[in-house]
Amino acid sequence: MAESAAIAPAADPPLIPRSRLHRVVWWTVAVLAALTIPMVTVLLSGAAPYERIFRGFPGFDVAVATAVLSVGANAAGMFSVGAMIWMLFLRDATARQARTLGEGIEARVLRWASTVWAACAGALVVFSTVDANGVPLIRLAEPGALAYLYQGSYFPGAWTVTFVVAMVVCVAAWFAYRWTGLLIPLWASMFGLLAPVVVGQVLVGPDHDFGSDAAIVQTLAVNVGFGGITVATLRVASGRLVPIASLRRLFLIAAVSLPVIVATDVVIALFKLSGTGLLASVTGWQILARWAVLAVLLVLAVAVAGWWRRGRLSDRRIARLLTIASISIAAWVGVGIAMTRIPPPQYFVPTSISQVFMGFEVPDAPTTGVLFTAWRPNLLFLGLAIAAVTVYLLAVRSLRRRGDAWPVGRTVSWLLGWTTVVLATSSGFGKYSAPDFGVHMIVHMSLNMLAPGLLVLGGVVTLLLRATRTNPGGIAGPHDWITWVLHWRVLRFVYNPLVVFVVFIGSYYGLYLTGIFGEFMRFHWAHQFMNLHFLIVGYLYYSLIIGVDRPPRPLPHIGKLGYVLAAMPFHAFFGIILMTGAETQIIAENFYQYLDLPWADLPAQQYLGGGVAWAGGEIPLMIVIVILAIQWGRQDAKEAKRKDRHLDTGRDDEYDAYNQMLARLAERQTIGPRRQPSDQKEPQP
Repeated sequence: MAESAAIAPAADPPLIPRSRLHRVVWWTVAVLAALTIPMVTVLLSGAAPYERIFRGFPGFDVAVATAVLSVGANAAGMFSVGAMIWMLFLRDATARQARTLGEGIEARVLRWASTVWAACAGALVVFSTVDANGVPLIRLAEPGALAYLYQGSYFPGAWTVTFVVAMVVCVAAWFAYRWTGLLIPLWASMFGLLAPVVVGQVLVGPDHDFGSDAAIVQTLAVNVGFGGITVATLRVASGRLVPIASLRRLFLIAAVSLPVIVATDVVIALFKLSGTGLLASVTGWQILARWAVLAVLLVLAVAVAGWWRRGRLSDRRIARLLTIASISIAAWVGVGIAMTRIPPPQYFVPTSISQVFMGFEVPDAPTTGVLFTAWRPNLLFLGLAIAAVTVYLLAVRSLRRRGDAWPVGRTVSWLLGWTTVVLATSSGFGKYSAPDFGVHMIVHMSLNMLAPGLLVLGGVVTLLLRATRTNPGGIAGPHDWITWVLHWRVLRFVYNPLVVFVVFIGSYYGLYLTGIFGEFMRFHWAHQFMNLHFLIVGYLYYSLIIGVDRPPRPLPHIGKLGYVLAAMPFHAFFGIILMTGAETQIIAENFYQYLDLPWADLPAQQYLGGGVAWAGGEIPLMIVIVILAIQWGRQDAKEAKRKDRHLDTGRDDEYDAYNQMLARLAERQTIGPRRQPSDQKEPQP
């Protein structure tokens, strides 16, 4: 393998010819690939796509501007995420150097890309308002028109979220100094990228739960994998080499993300076509174009793997492969935006009320047999479970290959925890969690109380720290990243016992006793976000009590016991509120009335939900108390053994002698001559 070429740049020719002509040609081809496809689609389709969904045509100026701004926002968001991925995980800096971000081409890309992202998203708040409502831009000059039209579609609100996120990333790009300074912007950017996606075409039609989950996973994989490749292309286009360590990590990211993108695109294609032929609609031809782009990227990946294995992956060849890949990615972005301009076939499939809100029908009542047999895979949580279990088992294998042991009980706990998540979300319980409030509370308690208790006993952080090692003279790796996160001030705040307790308890009252639950249940993405929130908050709470991993703010055992006992009354009180209000105030009544299911009994379902909340809160906490008592006893036993070893070595005599010395010193100071008070006169003879 030509690793020496990547390490010794002085002996190599430039990665890409540095003439301005070559750079102009590369940029021109990439920009045309991204812009031409959606612009041609808009110009050729005209008013027809708007008329098919009974919407007015806002004019070519609005349609073209919306398409162009969408390309800019998607591309800039991808560059921003790619730059953050490079600065956080792909640099070839040592652990000491990597703790600070430094100045480099990736930092400059992040600053400019985040600025463009914010500008395009801000403009799309206005243009998506008129485009989604099908009115000309001039209508915004009318008093109150913008505020009224803003509420007429989900897109303006989604692009507002993206604009706020892009501004956060932009500020961090200019002022972040430490490695941890980009963690929150990277996390927030995921919401900014997903906001326009989850309210788009995947929100409509039968089986949109599958389409939404696939689109969410694909969006994250595309921006991480493709973003890293495009930033690497900018790096080599500026004449800089890609270090061999960075190339390895980039190839690993691509090797994981590319199959995920392919698999999710198949699901999205099946969802959008809704049984129609692949060549029977414009959407089908667009899907074929996306698959052609993916085929090119797969061929490039295979070529990279082959040349790398044979040691023929030179710097010039890397540059050419990255350039072709980036042009293909630009075409992917263009085709993706073009697809949003044409209503797909699933828009025109007859849809029931249940399919409108949930994506599927629930004709049968949720009996015990139905709950355990009527499975409907939840792609998002199924994917999370597969990823979490795979990483955990790989880490265990790494430990055992080194000859280190890892308790089997922890592995079993981790597997059982994710099995619980899958059962709660993909079985009949997950299927009926939306139309039946009682079943929903069973799923809620499983994700918030049962699964987290098992997951924290897996000790995943401890496992990853033991499975990875730091190399003071080598480049920073997973061990260093985890260590920096554990010492991060933000994590210490998040793990503040008071903050965790308030969020853990307040989530019940704030979600169900306000209108939030009823609004969230109307959208699949919001339902998924709610379930993810339950799982994360439960994990934080139980990790402070029975977690194997040491939290940033550990509690003493007596404090842990009080922490558990303090939560019990709140669960009981919440359950009583639901049960007593079952006859007078139905939670999310409008949503359940929209479904109008023949087997639904709303008061009985809420009464069951209140009972589940009461018992589901009390019983797991009692089990936790038992586990805490066992851990407490084991800790005391370890302490007793340590003291016994201490006594057996005779060190207790040394401590006794030391204490006696201190006592003698203190006695000397107290026996010394006394000074008489200054106002007391000496006695006269």
